[in-house]
Amino acid sequence: MSKISTSLEQLRDQPDTELRQALVRSRDELFRLNLGQHTNQVTSTAALMQKRREIARILTILRARALGTEAQGDQTTKKAKS
Repeated sequence: MSKISTSLEQLRDQPDTELRQALVRSRDELFRLNLGQHTNQVTSTAALMQKRREIARILTILRARALGTEAQGDQTTKKAKS
């Protein structure tokens, strides 16, 4: 199992409140990385892309739950893999 799929499963298992807190933390980290990049303190630009993708994953999960297509710890993806 890849690193992305394990982190995605961990995100899907979290309740909405924890996801929203993780979203706030990730956006804050992205802001700090952007600030560090503009002041030449960040050497890895890949960290910016990873944070943006993490934020997108969290937003996608929250949106799917709002639409009712996914529930917390949804087992449909695990059944499809089997």
